Amino acid sequence: MAPVGAAQVWVWVTAVAAGVVTVGLVLVMVLVDMDTAGQVATVTGTVLSAGALLVSVLALAGGGGSGRTVRAGRDGIAVGGHVTGSALGRDAKVSGAATPPAATAPAPDADIRSARGGVATGGDVTDGALGPGSRRDIT
Repeated sequence: MAPVGAAQVWVWVTAVAAGVVTVGLVLVMVLVDMDTAGQVATVTGTVLSAGALLVSVLALAGGGGSGRTVRAGRDGIAVGGHVTGSALGRDAKVSGAATPPAATAPAPDADIRSARGGVATGGDVTDGALGPGSRRDIT
């Protein structure tokens, strides 16, 4: 089972809270009267709007960085950008003439993850040896 991230937890908390508020407003409408239900809905909407504004301001103030993550599982390799002429991994070897780096587009702004023992890159791989025991020989 995949681990649950903080964002997923907040999505569920918000969904449950919205459901509880909706049920509460419907109960007020049915059990009391429409005028009281309208006043309760107005106050509830105002409080929720103020809360949403606060969350937005905090998210913008705490921003910075791309939010991109690079993660490797146990004995895995994860590279967030382009790889040129590199040996990555246990006993990986690159020998021979170096390859000049090619002009490439920027690496995609996405999360990079490799599983246990896996290899993942976020960009182009040129003339490299990636993974345990890999070799690149040019004579």
